[in-house]
Amino acid sequence: MVGFKNRYMVMEVFMYPNGDQVGDVPVTLTTTNVSKAVKDSILVNFGECGLASSAGSFQVKYVNPITNTCIIRVSREDYQRVWSAITMVRIIGNYRVVFNMLDLSGNIKACKTAALKCEESKFEQYKLMVGDLLSTDDIHNYMAKIKTLEH
Repeated sequence: MVGFKNRYMVMEVFMYPNGDQVGDVPVTLTTTNVSKAVKDSILVNFGECGLASSAGSFQVKYVNPITNTCIIRVSREDYQRVWSAITMVRIIGNYRVVFNMLDLSGNIKACKTAALKCEESKFEQYKLMVGDLLSTDDIHNYMAKIKTLEH
């Protein structure tokens, strides 16, 4: 018996809060926000049939609101549809956003490796920008979340 085949996408979310804010309340990235935005985009661009076929395996596995990195799981048959719907997402909450694909892999192990590499470099840049405002506990918590990801 063949197991269920998935694709894992490591995505970076660029948020534009300065001047492009739609509402008054600031938004942080959460799994719920990202999932809703992507599902809405699938529904608008591919209809109910596209959403129904993609929804069975679609899951936002990880979101880091500090570095705006997320990991999304989708079936191998539907990953191109979901990927194209993600590129058409323009608003999450009340911020204008753009997604950037960092890595696409067929297993969670390769995805974790790519996400850890990306997070390490982003945390180094973020640390230089904010100085001591970012605690090392926050960094280690997010790194531990990535390491514990499972199917």
